[in-house]
Amino acid sequence: MKEPDKKQKNNNYSRKDFLKKSILTFGAFTIIPRHVLGGTGYTAPSDQLTKAVIGVGAMGRGHLNYPGSKLVAVCDVDQTHLNRALSITPDGVRGYSDYREVLEQDDVDIVHIVTPPHWHGKMAVDAANSGKDIWCEKPMTRTIGEGQEVVNAVERNGTIFRLNTWFRFRSNFYGMGTPVKPIKKLVENDVFGWPLKITLSETTGFDWKFIWRGKTDLSPQWIPESLDYNMWLGPAPYKPYHEHRVHSNFRGYWDYDGGGLGDMGQHYIDPAQYLLNKDDTNPIYVDVDAPQQHPDAASSWRRIEFTYEDGCKIVLDGENRDKDAAFIEGPKGKLYRGFRSDIPNVRKLADTLPEPESRVTDFSEAVRTRQKFALNEKNGHRSCNVVNLGIIAVRLGRSLEFDPETETFVNDQAANRMIHQPMRSPWHI
Repeated sequence: MKEPDKKQKNNNYSRKDFLKKSILTFGAFTIIPRHVLGGTGYTAPSDQLTKAVIGVGAMGRGHLNYPGSKLVAVCDVDQTHLNRALSITPDGVRGYSDYREVLEQDDVDIVHIVTPPHWHGKMAVDAANSGKDIWCEKPMTRTIGEGQEVVNAVERNGTIFRLNTWFRFRSNFYGMGTPVKPIKKLVENDVFGWPLKITLSETTGFDWKFIWRGKTDLSPQWIPESLDYNMWLGPAPYKPYHEHRVHSNFRGYWDYDGGGLGDMGQHYIDPAQYLLNKDDTNPIYVDVDAPQQHPDAASSWRRIEFTYEDGCKIVLDGENRDKDAAFIEGPKGKLYRGFRSDIPNVRKLADTLPEPESRVTDFSEAVRTRQKFALNEKNGHRSCNVVNLGIIAVRLGRSLEFDPETETFVNDQAANRMIHQPMRSPWHI
């Protein structure tokens, strides 16, 4: 590893000491973030919140200048990425190569986790236990079990959590040509009837990005001097280094993400869960049509269909078989790409309907007022579960039955083993 940039703080500390401090026993004491304390260290409502960004590749550098908070630290296991980020940040921003050092900093209110997904669960739990508020990239976690641990840690520590997909509350929703809110109004007022089927395909405006495919013929390569590959892997199983595993190609490997489904799944499925009023539950059946998957490298799939207890469905049409598919279809009508419908004047009708329940959609406001963000650890976990249910079904190559109450598969030991996947020693949650 090269010497750190002159702006990088090089803290030599005992990892054992850190772990002793960061592993909390519920009921013994509670960490309270400095911005909700009075006296020394208190951040008044008029003061600026502070943040650190963990993972400053291309995506992470996009988080450096978000409004509402002041950047005080960046972190990356690749020295090249770290130096590039430090070169475009103000003087005084500190650099770290180990996220645990960031969590020890008293002047950090919020951590942005912009790493590959195999780190999301571990880092989010550690951040919550350290009293930090969390802004996490999608998918929320790589496994269902890690999502359960994040929910527990956030609730236990009173942390504010935001998942970084925003389509349920702002921006045009891909091919629909409209934000989700007017669609939500139509659904809540039974315009299409019930139960509903939502189709996510090229026809309805959703690209599954099957470009994310792993390679099955990787030969070991020398690890670049700038990269701490062991730390990049972290809790993931050890595999010899190859440049195609890391950085911009990691999504093609099951150890780190879930191919096209892991990449875009929560962007597409979270608003669908919200529209169907499923924020506190999950499907009970997953039916899959996919080629046999390689144990290491992710590939494509043809169709995944999720069915809820009340008969609602979410269909992922990977091959775009149904060229006439509606985005939403119910017994009373359909809504197509571009907000077209067989119901006359549907756009004007949406304008006349009552507004959906109000949610906090400004993360800084959520942090200051300690109110849950619109897309938080609970509903984010449930929509991430749908992504992971699909990934598990694709990897196993068969349909599955799921119990949303216990978050376990019914009579399927192989599927249940994929809920809590072991982490590489010494990492654990």
